This record gives sequence, C-alpha cells and structure tokens, in this order.
Amino acid sequence: MNFKNNNQNSILLVEDDTELANLISEFLRGYNFKVDIISNGYEAVRVIQEIKPDLVILDIMLPGINGMDVCRMVRKNYDGYILIQTALDDDADQMTGLEIGADDYIIKKVKPQLLLSRINALLRRSTRNISEKSKDSLTCGPLKICMNRRTVEIDNVQIEMTSAEFELLVLLARSVGKVVCREEIVKKIRGFEYDGLDRAIDRRVSRLRNRLKVYKGTELIKTVRGVGYQLCIYTEREDNV
Repeated sequence: MNFKNNNQNSILLVEDDTELANLISEFLRGYNFKVDIISNGYEAVRVIQEIKPDLVILDIMLPGINGMDVCRMVRKNYDGYILIQTALDDDADQMTGLEIGADDYIIKKVKPQLLLSRINALLRRSTRNISEKSKDSLTCGPLKICMNRRTVEIDNVQIEMTSAEFELLVLLARSVGKVVCREEIVKKIRGFEYDGLDRAIDRRVSRLRNRLKVYKGTELIKTVRGVGYQLCIYTEREDNV
C-alpha cells in the first residue's frame, strides 16, 4: 500500500474507532491532506518507521500496544510531528505524552476546525525549521545550539532533547537575558493565542529545565511569576542567526 504522496502533507491517523477515523480522514482530505488510517499499535510502529509521514495523529487507547508506547518506540527514529489524542481533562495523559516526545495534544473528541488549526500550527513549525537549517548556530555563553544538526551542547557536552524542547530553547535563547511572556511562547510554539488556562508550555519548560539541570549552581531557566520565562546566561552572546 502506498501511503506517501509528495504533493501533499501526509498524515497517519492511528485510531481504532472506525467511525471517528473515517470522519476525521474525510474532513482532512477535504483540505488536501493525504490521510491513511491504522487501528493497531504494533502496526502503527511499523508504518511510521517505514513511510515517515509528515504528522501522526495518535490515539492513546489502541489494541496491541497503547499510543504512549507507540510514541516512545518511534520517537528516536522519527522526526515528524506527533499529535496525541487524550481523554477529557486527563492531565496525566497530557504530561506523559509530552514527556516522551509528543509535540502537542488534543482533547478527544476534538472539534474538526480546532484539529485543523493544531495540525497547521505544527506543519508551520516544520516550514520554519527548514528555513533555519541554512543558518549556523546560536551561542549563549556555555550553551551552543546548532541549527543544522538540531543539537544542544553545554561546555561541549551534548544534551539530548525532543524537537519540541529544542524549539522552545531556541525561542528563549534568541532573547537571552530577557523575559519571554507565556503568551508569546504559546503563539510561536503552538500556533494559537494563549487562553490563560493551557499548561502545556509550563510542562514543556519544566522538562527543558530538567534537561539543562543546574549549571554551576544556577538554574538556566528562570520563572518570572505571572509573566513568563527567562534564559539566564549572563555572558557575552554570539550568534550567526
């Protein structure tokens, strides 16, 4: 079966509710997406690694293995975007999904237009990433971010992180020493206006802070209560971007 169409953005929908899957796929095909459906977790792992779609919509509850395990198994070898579908108000699902490498989440059953907005926001990030690959690096004191390889080093020690964490760090590094408000982060990272309730960015910052840990007794990311976040590296900044 040929899943890939190079003239369209390809989406793999991993959903075992046949009626819902058909409704979502029909809607997205109306917006010129190439959509294919998988209903089994094990099959999803194989297909994601084989055809590498531009984006995966991944349900959590699946036969075979669950969506969390699928995400965990494919993340190291799959550079596309993963949008997980979570149960209503289930913070544990949201936090776990983001922790293991999902790029965003939606509440099931999501309104079609909201789903479309989330998909477009993720794919816009992909376009932005392509334009950044022609640029070199961003250096803030001991912190070096390589745009081409999408790697991060502190004092020449490489720090592993997900694509979502990398993009957040780049945003903070471009304004090193300045406070970046939560509204700006949400709009640039997730592609929509901050509603005052969404905590996904706070969780992502927390994970990024844990990745960077403490550098010479100082937390590199500071929380400015009620405002936003600040990358605190008060040394000369050099960048080629």
